[in-house]
Amino acid sequence: MLVIPVKEGENIERALKKYKKKFEKTGRMREIRRRKEFIKPSVLMRQQRIKAGYKQRMQSKEI
Repeated sequence: MLVIPVKEGENIERALKKYKKKFEKTGRMREIRRRKEFIKPSVLMRQQRIKAGYKQRMQSKEI
């Protein structure tokens, strides 16, 4: 559970902004989206290899 200390007289919008920032830092939404559907380990490895190859090609073009 996230606890956001709100000072007396503090704007509610500022408190909401703090809450959203703290919530985003915890990574809960990313985790929920990731768990939404199962991805086989072999598919996940293939995606990582494709991504790594793409990054490597981009780096070699820059040099």
